[in-house]
Amino acid sequence: MSRIRRPSPTAIIALTALFVALSGTAVAAGVVPLAKRALIADNAKKLQGKTAAQLATPVAGRVSLRTAAWSLNPGGSADFTASCSAGEKVVGGGYDHSSGDVFALDDRPSSDGGGWKVSLESLSPTSGTAGTIYAVCVR
Repeated sequence: MSRIRRPSPTAIIALTALFVALSGTAVAAGVVPLAKRALIADNAKKLQGKTAAQLATPVAGRVSLRTAAWSLNPGGSADFTASCSAGEKVVGGGYDHSSGDVFALDDRPSSDGGGWKVSLESLSPTSGTAGTIYAVCVR
């Protein structure tokens, strides 16, 4: 007659870990909706019944878009900057090109945070390129 062996301690730990992991997803499925409802209620309390448009109104006067024109000769490259006004700091920026082919080597805030710098290179050996640098500035 053969005897049933007891499971090893390793097998017991592995089975326990499996049951805990499987029950954890069931518990999380019940907890996540509760946490989401609590978060929405907390955010509504913080907004004090105001709409997104009402909250954005005071911010609209603090953000401005500054621009600077740029142009490159055929095959040329250079750095260009769109500067913020005094008392403003840049929070983002970019560029566009209205003519020709251009490649942006780098774009970043200036070292003092007062403008947006873009390093551009013309890809055309026969025609120049031009466009605009943009800086999003806040007071």
